[in-house]
Amino acid sequence: MSSKRPNIVVVLTDDHASHAISAYGSVVNQTPRIDEIAENGVRFENCFATNALCSPSRASILTGTYSHINGVSTLVTPLDASQPTFISQLKAAGYRTAMVGKWHMGDGEGHNPEGFDYWDVLIEQGEYHNPNLLNEDGLRSVPGYATDIITDLSMEWVESLGGDEPWCVLIWHKAPHRPWEPDEKHRDMYTDPIPVPATFHDDYATRTASARRAAMRIAEHLNMDDLKVPPPAGLSYEEEALWKYQRYMEDYLRCVASVDDNVGRVTDWLRERGEFDDTLLMYCSDQGFFLGDHGWFDKRFMYEESLRMPLVLSYPRAVPAGQVHDGIVTNVDFARTILEFAGVETHERMQGRSFAGDIATEIEALPAAEGMYYRYWEHDDIFHNAPAHYGYRSDRYKIIYYYNDGLGIPGTGPFTYPAEWELFDLQEDPDELNNVFHDPAYVSIREDMIARLAAAQRELGDTPHPSQELGSGTRP
Repeated sequence: MSSKRPNIVVVLTDDHASHAISAYGSVVNQTPRIDEIAENGVRFENCFATNALCSPSRASILTGTYSHINGVSTLVTPLDASQPTFISQLKAAGYRTAMVGKWHMGDGEGHNPEGFDYWDVLIEQGEYHNPNLLNEDGLRSVPGYATDIITDLSMEWVESLGGDEPWCVLIWHKAPHRPWEPDEKHRDMYTDPIPVPATFHDDYATRTASARRAAMRIAEHLNMDDLKVPPPAGLSYEEEALWKYQRYMEDYLRCVASVDDNVGRVTDWLRERGEFDDTLLMYCSDQGFFLGDHGWFDKRFMYEESLRMPLVLSYPRAVPAGQVHDGIVTNVDFARTILEFAGVETHERMQGRSFAGDIATEIEALPAAEGMYYRYWEHDDIFHNAPAHYGYRSDRYKIIYYYNDGLGIPGTGPFTYPAEWELFDLQEDPDELNNVFHDPAYVSIREDMIARLAAAQRELGDTPHPSQELGSGTRP
């Protein structure tokens, strides 16, 4: 690789499902500018969130640690911003650093961004139109559309720099998060019928009560802020559910279209500056999202549509173009990977595995990950009633333990429910419709996956729920 240290751009969106990106085979939209990053570098087929929720995922990306280490386990457990991050490591090594957009890890003393030369962030979820932004000078309203504004401010900061120091900018968007408010430029897109996923009418026949309790069904849980207009009169329940799906997807995809345009603006700007080849450019989302899959919207579950993060990356000086990486990587791996590309030491606290050597010609590859560990902590939250669970995913199998207990953590509900297991064979059942935990044909697989789950918890320092340690539900 060149001795020149790369500039670094991390574009992060909120709730952008990989199956709404044409590079991943989307049948509902086209994203040519995001695809362009993959064409010039790498598309990661199996990138996963370790806690599919906005704040926890962002904290894991930044710190390179799991939720039980960085302390951000739910939407209302703020980040201790003084803890080591890949940004603090870059800054100590001479990088100029900036954060613009959706922070969503708390605000105020101790929680505002630290380690950045410049930061300008939305408060909590933020607004799509005329957003309020907080920086060191205070809070202000900025006219315009958030996705454009965040891109503008990011590029303006880089343009303001003097000297030859390398720089890193985090361009972290609100879009396409609920309530999916598009801008004027894209508001008339996607008026033709949008394909309905094959699992839209899933009846959860083999799934647990834990999965059935979730309040995220398109048919029942989209509100008027989401829909913007009431459903037409006279529709049957099934017809209204399909109408709501179309209404939801129209606005969701319009927000994605704006993101795609702004990704293209960043790419074109890097080329105009003559810096594209020497820039590590990453596009990802903080987790996946249900786009009518299983009849749902939102995320939180360990099911594939929620778990899977889109990740495309280019760095032409060091990473050959046109690659498809099919090994398992997670959001916890990002910090070590970015630091390795920058030639900067990681912090001893950081977990995960650098995947730089998997894709760069002159970096030694580490042993491949055998699987990944997941834990969702925000049990029975007020909006979605999703169950607390943890699990382990290998290349073929996935085991999930719903321990159904909020443990008194902020953001969780007061009720507990019986513990339950699910097991899926992703090769035979990629849509995860058939829970085979109690299937006699899978006894040996079940025992192996339980053992792998326990081993991952020991390795990462996470504590199993007492119900599992005491044997409740551990064996059928």
